[in-house]
Amino acid sequence: MQTTAIISGMSCAHCVRAVFTALSGVEGISRADVSIGKAIIEHDGTVTDDAIRNAIEVAGYIAQDFRTDRRRLPIAP
Repeated sequence: MQTTAIISGMSCAHCVRAVFTALSGVEGISRADVSIGKAIIEHDGTVTDDAIRNAIEVAGYIAQDFRTDRRRLPIAP
């Protein structure tokens, strides 16, 4: 599954690293592409928006909006 988070308060490479590090600690997240103001997060579907929001807040930023693409589920062989 893929969730896009819009994040306010980010303005530099340090911000990107802080959010990436915080998201890396959330169980179920397999990948996070973080840029200033946004994070695209790939996860196994067990990760909630609240878990993502909490990780971003721990890093010192505010997650304002989430969009989840449920069509990104793996296809069984």
